[in-house]
Amino acid sequence: MLGNGELERVQASRQHADRLVQQSRRHLESADKTRDSDPEGAYGILYDAGRKALWAILANQGLRPTAKGGHLAVYHAVIAQLDPPMGQQLRPFDRMRRQRHDAEYPKIDSPDLTADDIRDDLPKIRAIVDIAERIMDEMSVF
Repeated sequence: MLGNGELERVQASRQHADRLVQQSRRHLESADKTRDSDPEGAYGILYDAGRKALWAILANQGLRPTAKGGHLAVYHAVIAQLDPPMGQQLRPFDRMRRQRHDAEYPKIDSPDLTADDIRDDLPKIRAIVDIAERIMDEMSVF
């Protein structure tokens, strides 16, 4: 991923990683509060919570996704390192990435997101945020 330009090396920063995790936690709260009044917005911010948590793992290691790699590079880089044992808990992120994309750029016949979608996926993203927070001390700089 480094070789093909999807990731780049940056200065490893636990402070930056912690900041991303804190943003993720706030996003979880915001998604929960707005799920009934704005399901599409809530889903977007819920997805962002997961993306930033995964990015925090990389930031702590001194890695950053490039424009070429984008959100998918974040997911691929983390799952390559953590699956197994945590792949099962990380996999919902990729489905949510596609679902968020469909909500952002809906087709005429696309179903609307509902508060239940946020309720169902909130615990999955919370688990990803918890993983990020828990494993950063165990992972070395890349």
